[in-house]
Amino acid sequence: MRRQIEAIPNVKEVGYSSKDEELKRLIKSMGEEGSSFRLFEQDNPLSDVYVVKAAHPQDTVKIAKQIETLPFVHKVNYGQGTVEKLFDALKVARNVGLVLILGLLFTAMFLISNTIKITIFARRREIEIMRLVGATNGFIRWPFFLEGLWLGMLGALFPIAALSIVYYNVYQVYEQRVSLPFFELLPFSPFMWQLSALLLAIGAGIGIWGSVMSVRKFLKV
Repeated sequence: MRRQIEAIPNVKEVGYSSKDEELKRLIKSMGEEGSSFRLFEQDNPLSDVYVVKAAHPQDTVKIAKQIETLPFVHKVNYGQGTVEKLFDALKVARNVGLVLILGLLFTAMFLISNTIKITIFARRREIEIMRLVGATNGFIRWPFFLEGLWLGMLGALFPIAALSIVYYNVYQVYEQRVSLPFFELLPFSPFMWQLSALLLAIGAGIGIWGSVMSVRKFLKV
């Protein structure tokens, strides 16, 4: 049967758990109340189970329905109601997150661009003097590019900190209280390190872009 399950498309991993192991797990999960279940150690009513992990969470229902058609399969339990609610919640969270990210990007571009404009306006006399003594446009622009770069990276620190705190707590709660076999969260590390590097790069890019637009407009280059 294990080979038949492994042959199903998009099955990532198949594990086996005997009914005795299932009973031990049940007793452990019940804590102090679990001792009452030791009465079933001699006549265990539980069944041997295969624990199946899907390569992609969205394939869970499809895989479960295929396993149900296999011979000698007594029951397939994949938490149908939980799975559907989880996927709906993930879809909403993804859409909300996308809107928030786009909003933050536009806000960051606006703030950085205006900060650079204010800086250029405040230093306009200095820029005029630099032009009079023969400074090139590249020489004049360079400090503003660096300022935009740093502003963008600093602006990314707040969402990085917020995401780190939220994801860490969500991951801890999921691992300790939920831990669905068909759905896994990415480990906090290295996922957050990779995401932080990406957000810093995006922030730096936005900062440079904002400074380029502002400098081109004010310096007429």
